[in-house]
Amino acid sequence: MAILSKPNVPQFSVDVYQNEYLPEGGREVNAIVTVTSTGGGTTGGHPMPGAAAGGRSTADAGVVIMVDCSGSMEYPPTKMRNARDATAVAIDAIRDGVAFAVIGGTHVAREVYPANGGLAVADPATRAQAKQALRRLTAGGGTAIGTWLRLADKLLSSGDAAIRHGILLTDGRNEHEKPEELQSALDTCAGRFTCDARGVGTDWEVKELTGIASALLGSVDIVADPAGLAADFQAMMEKAMGKEVADVNLRLWTPQGSEIVFVKQVAPAVEDLTARRSEAGPRAGDYPTGSWGDESRDYHVCVRVPNAGVGQEMLAARMSLVLPQPDGTPQVLAQGLVRALWTDDMAASTRINPQVAHYTGQAELAQAIQQGLEARKSGDMDGATAKLGRAVQLASALGNEDTAKLLAKVVDVVDAPSGTVRLKARVADADEMTLETRSTKTVRVKK
Repeated sequence: MAILSKPNVPQFSVDVYQNEYLPEGGREVNAIVTVTSTGGGTTGGHPMPGAAAGGRSTADAGVVIMVDCSGSMEYPPTKMRNARDATAVAIDAIRDGVAFAVIGGTHVAREVYPANGGLAVADPATRAQAKQALRRLTAGGGTAIGTWLRLADKLLSSGDAAIRHGILLTDGRNEHEKPEELQSALDTCAGRFTCDARGVGTDWEVKELTGIASALLGSVDIVADPAGLAADFQAMMEKAMGKEVADVNLRLWTPQGSEIVFVKQVAPAVEDLTARRSEAGPRAGDYPTGSWGDESRDYHVCVRVPNAGVGQEMLAARMSLVLPQPDGTPQVLAQGLVRALWTDDMAASTRINPQVAHYTGQAELAQAIQQGLEARKSGDMDGATAKLGRAVQLASALGNEDTAKLLAKVVDVVDAPSGTVRLKARVADADEMTLETRSTKTVRVKK
């Protein structure tokens, strides 16, 4: 997705937290990189342009709302009504000048508004028309989410919006297209727009929806009670309206002989970006971070360096936040350095940086929850108890109170510090799915 140069690009800063000391023979360097964006987005960005002649959008931002209209949305009947109401609330939250559209999704994707093959530009009149069109949303048919995403991509590509965002709501499994068809749609849409995904009720597949959000660099969550959709949609849209710059990449350069072991976003949620590397010149690679407003995120970078003798020092990696420009020359927004220094001081080389330790624990917490729930589903109760007990222990040690509360709905906690738990005999589907969906959400290091 091409990015248009804008005068109001937020200011980015990079802070690197690491223990740069390695013991003799040590080769792995770990660092937490905090990226902060300020001066745009939610603090009040510049006004968006309006529409060009002929009604085509020239807005800097575009958003498409995809609403599940499959037959299951009629059970109970309030679910479809809640979805219509939530979409209306989201439409009201769209800022003047932002291009937008609404899609009704079943086993096919249908344009609901503006239904002209493109996007409308938000103003009081178009928002009123869009809410009027929501009355045409009725439940019936199957579920083929890949078709919804492809139509969203087509609509978002019809204008000149640099920041492109989708909001997707479903209540069921993607039963009316093959998994490879959905994957093909995700491969096509990745890097072209970001997408937040929401599952309503408890009949959808967590891995399916988290896979969509992960591929499209968006958030995922459960709305167990359809009555909560309106508040959730409003919050999602307001966050989307705060985005001021898209397609920011984390570029990592390593010297000869060094290699990247992994790159993970670790706050506000764990997301492994390692496999998403695209080459960016000699010994450099770009990792996508999506769209930014006023916010801060943390990344865990692990670099394997050549062995060196005591007293030697080297640059392990240079990281840059880069923004593609129309002429192909990236704009460097901020930079930071990861260093390696070999020492025979055991106290220095064995000290673990607090940020690195914290986020290593957060990643293990997410994995323990997912493995524990998987073991529980497969009937391995001993394995489930061990993994979920470890999750309780980690959540307690890391101060992740929200996750601890979710775990307490799945296990009886006997002793949190030691991870001693008993599996509950009965667990509500909503509680289990909420724990799984939110397992990757993290808390930051307490200062």
